[in-house]
Amino acid sequence: MTLITAPQDRPYDEAFAGWGAPRPHYARLLAALGEHDLEGLSRTVAARMTEAGLDFGDETFSVDPVPRLLTAAEGAVLRAGLAQRVRALNAFVLDAYGERRICAAGVMDERVIDGAEGYEPDLRGRWPDAVIPIGIAGLDVVRDERGELLVLEDNVRMPSGYAYAATANAVLDDVLPDDLVPREDAGPGLLAALRETLQPADDGVTVVLGDGPGGAAAFEHEAAADALGVPLVTLDDLQARRGGVHVRDEQGGLQRVACVYRRCAQERLRHEDGTTTALSDVLLRPWLAGQVQVVNAFGTGVADDKLSHAYVEEMVRFYLGEEPILRSVPTLDLADDERRGIVLDDLREHVVKPRGGYGGNGVVVCGDATDDDVRAVDEDIRRDPSAYVAQRTIALSQHPTIVDGRLTPRHVDLRPFVFVSGDDVRVFPGGLTRVAWGEGALVVNSSQHGGAKPTWVLR
Repeated sequence: MTLITAPQDRPYDEAFAGWGAPRPHYARLLAALGEHDLEGLSRTVAARMTEAGLDFGDETFSVDPVPRLLTAAEGAVLRAGLAQRVRALNAFVLDAYGERRICAAGVMDERVIDGAEGYEPDLRGRWPDAVIPIGIAGLDVVRDERGELLVLEDNVRMPSGYAYAATANAVLDDVLPDDLVPREDAGPGLLAALRETLQPADDGVTVVLGDGPGGAAAFEHEAAADALGVPLVTLDDLQARRGGVHVRDEQGGLQRVACVYRRCAQERLRHEDGTTTALSDVLLRPWLAGQVQVVNAFGTGVADDKLSHAYVEEMVRFYLGEEPILRSVPTLDLADDERRGIVLDDLREHVVKPRGGYGGNGVVVCGDATDDDVRAVDEDIRRDPSAYVAQRTIALSQHPTIVDGRLTPRHVDLRPFVFVSGDDVRVFPGGLTRVAWGEGALVVNSSQHGGAKPTWVLR
């Protein structure tokens, strides 16, 4: 095994405490990998992933065979901190469409809510009784240079990745020895939690609503439908009729739909010209009337907004009366003159993000950008500062990753998954560690050609 480790003044190394010195919880794994042909191991895993049909749109979903390990203590902190965070975010969504107590208390300005790209004005004062906004969350967690785990983003609209994580784990379980390291098993529990979250309140069928075979996350939509034993449909398959939403069964008859797991590209209730979308035409009235459950609910984009992220720690304090267990990566509101000046004076040290972006789209790591790109970002911010936020660049932690048959450090983040059913909030061990394949690259999203690796929480 050929190893390239990072010097101590570089980003936090997940597996090594120094040159060639494994962290204690990685020693056994690294020793076992030293007995493998790493290039052959990569080929084996890639072939198994292809057999499983693992792809992301028209691109192959690349999985690195070297699992990321989290200690039991780290897993416990993440479980508690993420559950706390999602409870606060659910309270915020309800408040944003209700009394806006957080604004009245002076914790947040109303412009944060009203300016969110995912805010749905049609829902103000109309939120259905007993409807939980966020049923499934996939937050992005990073580790900074000091080793602290921080929440980089809150993804609570239609987060993806759990099926990729489950498939990658299953393949690696077959490829590597069963007793390699003692770890928690998330697979069966994850599926059970998904079922509970999508359990309709009354009789009727559950459906997974996707975009058809050409959708970017079609693999996950199919996997979810297969695992739950429910139909995978598109909007064209659904009909809004008196008494609710219906779908045709295999015999051509109509079945009432009790729960829609929403994973389609169309997510807004209105187009930019103010006309209602097909999604709204089919589902909004039945949902408001309590005739169909929608997961995640409409309007959760207000909590997914990059500027809302700046207030989540305050949300925890305000709604739960608790101190945050996990800190957020500090986010700067560029509509604020002072903060905007700080960023514009030092753009190269910041990452600039559109408030409503997702999947890494529109994100500019200014330290790695060309001079022309940085000038364009400067112009965009000056033209419409309220459309962007900035975060100081964090040197994401690195993890040994097989590149050209050698273990080489690559930047990673972590997407853990949270499922909400009633008062029960479940955070499952590990999640999907995402990898930036390029040397020094910091954008790990699958939509930006990133890869992934299984994540194991040790017992």
